[in-house]
This record gives sequence, structure tokens and C-alpha cells, in this order.
Amino acid sequence: MRAFLFITSAFLLWTRLPAQLHWVQDSALQAGLPEGIRVFKNQGSPDGKPFLAWYAQIDLRNKNLDLGADTTVGRRITPQKFYEQLDSPLLVINGTFFSFATQQNLNAVMHRGRLLAYNQHSVRGTREDSLYYYHPFRGALGFNKKRKPDVAWLYTDSTRRYPYAFQMPRPALKDRNPGIKIHEVEPNINRWFAGNRRKGIRKRWKMETAIGGGPVLIQDSQVRISSREERMFLNSEEVKHPRTAMGYTREHLIVLVIQGRFPGIAEGAGLSQVANILQELGCMEAINLDGGGSSCMLINGKETIKPSDPTGQRPVPAVFYIRAKSNNR
Repeated sequence: MRAFLFITSAFLLWTRLPAQLHWVQDSALQAGLPEGIRVFKNQGSPDGKPFLAWYAQIDLRNKNLDLGADTTVGRRITPQKFYEQLDSPLLVINGTFFSFATQQNLNAVMHRGRLLAYNQHSVRGTREDSLYYYHPFRGALGFNKKRKPDVAWLYTDSTRRYPYAFQMPRPALKDRNPGIKIHEVEPNINRWFAGNRRKGIRKRWKMETAIGGGPVLIQDSQVRISSREERMFLNSEEVKHPRTAMGYTREHLIVLVIQGRFPGIAEGAGLSQVANILQELGCMEAINLDGGGSSCMLINGKETIKPSDPTGQRPVPAVFYIRAKSNNR
């Protein structure tokens, strides 16, 4: 009888445990890719629910691969159109959040050491805070000239060449001003950096390429989602949606997309699930990018996940891409 109860209890416990992801190389998408890029598709699920995801692993030591970001001005185009305009990159993913009303990026974008888009720095409060504005520092993932990656929380300003960057999340500033200017932010930033000078932290984020989003998901190899500091997904972190995210290990860039909003086929993921997946893949730092109907990753122009937008690929104002280096570039 005791043996029967033990076996029954063990079986019930086993059936309640979340299934683990098992990644296999996607041979169809891998065909034609150069050395330094590998593409994987999942088998299994983090919670036993219908789940589909792909990730690309890019060797940051491979100098034959170019990392880049691109934007549009005053309009949005599909990732496929970016793919065509950028001369057929090996990989294209959607990047920043954006305004449907103005078509503008709401996050920083950098290419060849130049800011192409800036963070949204004012968010209207709600309920008891409806008369106030929050001014958050939002996350971005960047690469310097030596291709060293970094995740930081940024303040961007069109009068400054480089963003200001914090290496740990900072609470959003709160006041009654609908906008914020550099002279209001700079004293706060300078005080913080003065107190952390011995840690080797520099306030100017001199990146060659960067793409912004938020919230940050992983810091120092630990899951630490900075939704509160970035004023993003405050009450909906764990709602399942399609997701796009990026992180890095000691040697590789990891680009992850998760299909969602397809009941019975692919439900999507909450932010902690995304963070846990990236942590299991070895990411030391990682960031969430725009998801939902915008999520898309193209490998040699071929879709990985099926976009959830009813019209197919949603037009977006910015992408991150990887392409083979050419003597003409």
C-alpha cells in the first residue's frame, strides 16, 4: 500500500512539473548561413503549454559578421522590406517600441556610433499619479567598436552625441513637467557617477551599434526584470504574448523570438519565462524588445515564428540585423 501511494504521489508530482525546453538545430534555416551563426528551434515547453520559439546564436568573435541597426523616418515598413533595402542581411529582427500615432521610435537606436533614435523620457502617471509625469531610464543592448556587448539604462538627448548610461536600474524621476531636459537630468546623473567612479563605470555610452527596448531581463547572470524602474508592463509582466529578446554570453549574441496568440499551437510567454530561457542559454545580460504583433525574426529572408498580426508582418520603424561583411561596406 505504501509503495502504491509513493508511486502515485511521484507520478502526480511528475505530471505537475513544467516540461523543459530542448533545442535542436533548424536544418532548413541553417542552410546557406556562414560559419558563426547557428539557428535552433525548440522542442518541449517551459510550462507544458503549446510553445514555439527559435533562437539564433551569433559568434561575436567572427569578424566576418557585421552588426547593425536601421530606422525609418516618419513611417514604418515590414522587416521583409528592411531585408530588401539592406541588401539581404543574414538575420533581421524587429527592435524598438513605437507610437502608432506618430510612427516614431520610443527607444534608442545607434548605428556606426551615431544616435538614429532617442528614448521616450516622459510617461504620464495614472490614477492617483495622473497629475504627474515619470521620466524613466530605459534599457538598451549595445556593442562597442571591439564588439564588446553591454546592457545599460539610458538617457538620450539630441544635443549630446552619446547617451548617458547607468549600469544598474535607476528609479524614474517624477514631477509635474510633461518634458525633461538635459540640465534637469545631468546633476542627478553626475552625482550617481561620482559615487561609483571607483567601479570603472563611465557615463558616456560609446557604442557603435545599439537597439533599445525594455525592460531589462537579466543582470549579472541573474533574472532581474526592471519593469518598475522603466515603467513598463507594471501589471502585465506575466501575460503571455509573442516576444522578441536579445542577450549575450561570454562569446555569443543570443537572439530569441517566441510565437504567440495562436491558441493550441503557440501561446507565447511572460517576461519571467523569457528571462529564464535566456538565462538557461547562458546569457549574462539580456533585454526585452517590442513584442506582440511586432515580433518577427527573418533568417536569410525566411520567417521563423509566424507573426500574430492579422495582416502578417507588422510594419516597424527600426530593426537590428546581421550580415556578412563585404569589402564594399
